Amino acid sequence: MAGLTAMEKKLAEYKCNTNEAIQLKLVRFPEDLEDYNTTFNPEYSHQVFGDDEVAFGYKGLKILLYYIAGNLSTLFRIEYTSKVNEKFDCVEADDVESKIREIIPPGFCTNTDDFVSLLEKEVNFKPFGMLLHTYSVHNEEAGEDITYQIYKADMTCPGFQEYHERLQTFLMWFIETASFIDIDDERWNYFLVFEKYNKDGATLFATVGYMTVYNYYVYPDKTRPRVSQMLILPPFQGEGHGAQLLETVHRYYMSSPTVLDITAEDPSDSYVKLRDFVLVKLCQDLLCFSPEKLMQGFSQEMVMEAQQKLKINKQHTRRVYEILRLRATDMGDAEQSRSYRLDVKRRLIGPYKKKQRELAKMRRCLRPEELTNQLNQIDLNMQHEQLEESFQQLVSDYRRVLERLAQA
Repeated sequence: MAGLTAMEKKLAEYKCNTNEAIQLKLVRFPEDLEDYNTTFNPEYSHQVFGDDEVAFGYKGLKILLYYIAGNLSTLFRIEYTSKVNEKFDCVEADDVESKIREIIPPGFCTNTDDFVSLLEKEVNFKPFGMLLHTYSVHNEEAGEDITYQIYKADMTCPGFQEYHERLQTFLMWFIETASFIDIDDERWNYFLVFEKYNKDGATLFATVGYMTVYNYYVYPDKTRPRVSQMLILPPFQGEGHGAQLLETVHRYYMSSPTVLDITAEDPSDSYVKLRDFVLVKLCQDLLCFSPEKLMQGFSQEMVMEAQQKLKINKQHTRRVYEILRLRATDMGDAEQSRSYRLDVKRRLIGPYKKKQRELAKMRRCLRPEELTNQLNQIDLNMQHEQLEESFQQLVSDYRRVLERLAQA
């Protein structure tokens, strides 16, 4: 038993955390290859390496996935200091290469010289599709404004399908439940963000992020665009590109008379906060959201105007109303504060009322000993606590949106 334990300890040395082993880069210059500051790691790797996010059989494992910044041509290489089957008989290492090959398209480089040769041709790369929006962000480190552009593309753009196959590989590392989409379905729209930068006097483009949107049919003659995937690559996060992208996509669909409203598929908490900011920014100048009308309560006028002018559905419009009403409310005033709290809680209490109706049905169906008044009372107390907790969390989230709006 002691011998087995010693063996287990030795074998444990050959386990590597794949979130640390995978090294990603967006390469603009040859010197980036040796610059550790340009390296970033995945947030997730469970979809490729299992729930434990571990590769067995290696010491000092490095899985290098380097992408040319614009067209995303790829260098894939595996490095390690020791492999388990070199030291132990009848013990096999995980086939890391096969796992990576399952998600990256063929045609990648395996040696640095070939990759650098492709890098020299990067000057020929241009963004795909139609330019929708140009904006700039001040870069403190560079001491200058950097220009970014957002494009709408589709699979008819020459070279875009191959580019998209390389781009979507990032989803596996940064979206917890990512999956690749069916590119043969023409109802997909693709929106891409690029940075313009200079290299040896030429203007080049670097990939910043992207969004995919599926256009659902709504009877009889409308569509409902649904955001499916959205990713800003880690080197560009925290700079406001997500908000620029989402607002640009909204403005694109706002101009279409066939679009009913814009939704999202299984949105994350971070996406909901981003959407709150963008929709409040779009809605705040509508007359129906004036401070006077906000204090009168949520209205059908708000629902209609937000839907017709901005393609925002009723549920999202209600959140916009609550955020803007918070801004218009003096929370230091007892009456205004109470009025706001009750208004929001009336919406939040909906699911709890539904649960009470279900309990009422249970009372009719179950014997008294199976459903005691004491348990019901405990349940009600818990619901009141949860309601207050939900309200406080919501107000905290809303305040962050308003703080960001004030800085915009």
